[in-house]
Amino acid sequence: MRRIDVAAAVIVRDNRVLVTRKGSGDFVHLWEFPGGKIEEGESGEEAVSRELEEELHLSITVVRHLSDVEYDYPKFHLMMRCYVCCVTDGEVTLTEHEEARWMTLDELDSLCFLPADDLVVSEIKRQCVLS
Repeated sequence: MRRIDVAAAVIVRDNRVLVTRKGSGDFVHLWEFPGGKIEEGESGEEAVSRELEEELHLSITVVRHLSDVEYDYPKFHLMMRCYVCCVTDGEVTLTEHEEARWMTLDELDSLCFLPADDLVVSEIKRQCVLS
């Protein structure tokens, strides 16, 4: 099975976390934590910073590693490195996603996430990231 390595940002601000809804692809309309593929020779931290700049026009600082999530989708195995981050510059500008929301911990349960991102929600709750 093909393996895809990605990095995702759990961006925290005012006890809320930023989530985005996919605008295209196999998982269109599902929610996720923003990020993207790790390119060859790139660290997870570098990838998540680059992807957030490209996709949302946000400059971020990686605060810490949250967790690594692995999930087998029908067509590939996903390895997702997740980082707690904060915005250092910019406002959310959608270039690839159809929507972005700042959500409280309780509100996250109302969204339909990609399966791997559901695991990230559980880890956010376990580690009390938003408290």
